[in-house]
Amino acid sequence: MAKTSKSKKAAGGKETPLMRQYNEIKKKYPGALLLFRVGDFYETFGEDAVKASKVLEIVLTKRGAGSSSETELAGFPHHSLDSYLPRLVRAGYRVAICDQLEDPKSVKGIVKRGVTELVTPGLAINDNVLEQKSNNFLASVYFGKKGMTGLSLLDLSTGEFMVANGSSQYVDNLMKSFSPSEIIYCKAQRKQFEEYFSEEANPYALEDWAYSFDFAFEQLTHHFKTQNLKGFGVDNVTEGVVAAGAIIHYLKETEHKEIGHITHIARLEKDKYVWLDKFTVQNLEILTPQHDAGVALVDVIDKTLSPMGARMLRKWAVLPLKESARIKERLDAVEALEEDGELHENICKYLKNIGDVERLISKVAVGRINPREMLQLKKALGNIGPIKQLLHGSDADVLRKISDQLNHCQFLFDKIDAELKDDVPIVSNLGNLIREGIDGELDELRAMAFSGKDYLAQIQKREMERTGIPSLKIAYNKVFGYYLEVTNAHKDKVPEEWIRKQTLVNAERYITEELKTYEEKILSAEGKLVVIEQRIYQELVSSAMDYIEPIQQNAKAVAMLDCLCSFAQVALDYGYCKPTILESKGLNIKDGRHPVIERQMGMGEEYVPNDISLSPDDQQIAIITGPNMSGKSALLRQTALIVLMAQMGSFVPASQAELGIVDKVFTRVGASDNLAKGESTFMVEMTETASIMNNLSDRSLVLMDEIGRGTSTYDGVSIAWSIVEFLHNHPKFKAKTLFATHYHELNELANDFPRIKNFNVSVKERMGKVIFMRKLSPGGTAHSFGINVAQLAGMPDNIVDRAREILTHLEENRSKEHFEEKVRQVPKNNYQLSLFEAEDPAMKEVKQELEKLDVNAMTPIEALMKLNEIKSMI
Repeated sequence: MAKTSKSKKAAGGKETPLMRQYNEIKKKYPGALLLFRVGDFYETFGEDAVKASKVLEIVLTKRGAGSSSETELAGFPHHSLDSYLPRLVRAGYRVAICDQLEDPKSVKGIVKRGVTELVTPGLAINDNVLEQKSNNFLASVYFGKKGMTGLSLLDLSTGEFMVANGSSQYVDNLMKSFSPSEIIYCKAQRKQFEEYFSEEANPYALEDWAYSFDFAFEQLTHHFKTQNLKGFGVDNVTEGVVAAGAIIHYLKETEHKEIGHITHIARLEKDKYVWLDKFTVQNLEILTPQHDAGVALVDVIDKTLSPMGARMLRKWAVLPLKESARIKERLDAVEALEEDGELHENICKYLKNIGDVERLISKVAVGRINPREMLQLKKALGNIGPIKQLLHGSDADVLRKISDQLNHCQFLFDKIDAELKDDVPIVSNLGNLIREGIDGELDELRAMAFSGKDYLAQIQKREMERTGIPSLKIAYNKVFGYYLEVTNAHKDKVPEEWIRKQTLVNAERYITEELKTYEEKILSAEGKLVVIEQRIYQELVSSAMDYIEPIQQNAKAVAMLDCLCSFAQVALDYGYCKPTILESKGLNIKDGRHPVIERQMGMGEEYVPNDISLSPDDQQIAIITGPNMSGKSALLRQTALIVLMAQMGSFVPASQAELGIVDKVFTRVGASDNLAKGESTFMVEMTETASIMNNLSDRSLVLMDEIGRGTSTYDGVSIAWSIVEFLHNHPKFKAKTLFATHYHELNELANDFPRIKNFNVSVKERMGKVIFMRKLSPGGTAHSFGINVAQLAGMPDNIVDRAREILTHLEENRSKEHFEEKVRQVPKNNYQLSLFEAEDPAMKEVKQELEKLDVNAMTPIEALMKLNEIKSMI
């Protein structure tokens, strides 16, 4: 239940000093919802109150209804901030927290107030706002010259800071992979921003000058205390540096000034990771399922035991490696953990106790770590040592390397252990934090405070005996401190020297000089106790700040180890095999399974495994036909997921896998539209397909499912046919391709193109019913069984029967032989798209003549004459 503030304006609508102060602060943060601290409440006014009341479901009231000073009000108790703030931030609001900067008791007149923090969706360190297993990224984007776009990503809660440069399409792919909670951009580039990133969450425009290179460079070098950025390897990432500098500026603008945990900036190098376009990340359901009841890949392979490990696993999932040495290193580590069950089990035992040390040390940096969290930091450090020892004794090089990266931080561990009690309150201003023997004055005051309370008990006992009042008691309230309370039945026994302070219905309360003297000593000691304990605690936090970088390194190493242990556990639980990483460009998967579908199957069901082999030399393209529901799409997706899992460093769901490094994975599966932009399902399909065709490489893996089905049959067949030819005849790249289709006419391509092979997902038909075998077999098929699938879906019998009748009629009246003859007579295009790969001797002679030419030494006239000569040769 919300409580509203008292009237804020004087009679006649005149602005009061408090509202004047509010309006002045509000002007500085026009785009933010202002939480204004008034006494024990955070208040909102006007439009902010309307918004807050709806999101927080608190009471909205009005003061001065009907008058010129009418104002909407809504508020909540200040101690409920951690409950209400996350709801506002998740709703997409920027929230300015305005606190009282002075003690109201010591101030005459208006209390000084100021915004202590501006919390935005992308800038949060509150545990109730953050998801444990996911990063909370703020993104900054800048459009530079020559088509280059810069991107910077910051997770304030962990200190991760990254930059990247590339095409707008590449940056868009990264956006989809990292899913920032907020994105900032240059106000002058609004049109470009909306063209590419209009669907991104919570955009916010900054002034143009915040996106200049000189300003950005100065912001970054000043923050990192360096002369240049060469040490971070980002000195030539111009657009990315501009975007990163704007983030540092934005932190200052939002009152995030304690950012010592942002200790470095890393470059996301495109050449190190597999290219996954945004459609592929969505289609393969790597991070999130496409349906509410679905399961994503990371949900299946995530058996991490720490929040840092879970977050790193998600980054590995969208950034699979392309460097074979690093992939093999991870696979060797997983193998070592899988084979040494005792080592794996012992490591996991300690990993469970580490918690989120990455975010804990960030809280140290911003001075927001509470005493219980400090104890958790000690617990985490206490588990680092045993893990380091276990890894050091391993035979696996990568595990010993992780061991070397771990730091005990023994001094800090010992200091926390020596100074903090084992059971402390969650806040530091309640006392009872610091152990005895740490501070002499603190021990003395404790003795005084507790002995004083003991003495009060002695007074009570003594006075009961002296006066003969058996019900006498000593108590305390804030109005007049300690007092003696006597019931009316015994008030005639009260000594004359007692001073009466209050009369109740059934009793009277008294004070004595002795009570007042001890009260002053006790209260003075208790007040000093809290001050001293807070000082010692803050000194402890300051000491921890010296360990930010080593503890961040610990967090990174622990996260990596956690991911590797997760991969090992998944391999053991699900029977995955270690893939062999080859330098060649082919792939050969034996008994491959879909990692997600396999886990979703019910009791008694078994996933039917399949073999897949692709090679740019002899089996570059596999055309897969078969009916709906037979498993074509699953086969395509599982192949891609097996490749990506291997290049993450994970074992894979197969009995054997030999994989050449893939540098790009493209998928075109499923049906979707973008009606908001006026794009039909077919238009979206063609857009995604065009993106694939324009970004191919020699090590690409292309998965295409039912291309061309969104238009007429002949149009669809023609487009699909042409795409397959293009992939086969590409002059530079032989992309490995799985092409699932209902267009059985495409089977004809295998007769004319040497690297195209036909396969089908087999079915059996018994008594008019279809049994899906889900087994891939060589050769094409000419049956779709669409009507059978409609029947399985529960289509009314009269519709199914009529469909069969129409199908029989159409097949009888269509000249099948004539149609197949037309297919065979399609003009062939089975020549490579190169002038010189033909066997014609004249072409070889032309090629030799061209190779002799020195174009730079020829005049225009000589060039024209030579061109005419070559033409005559042809």
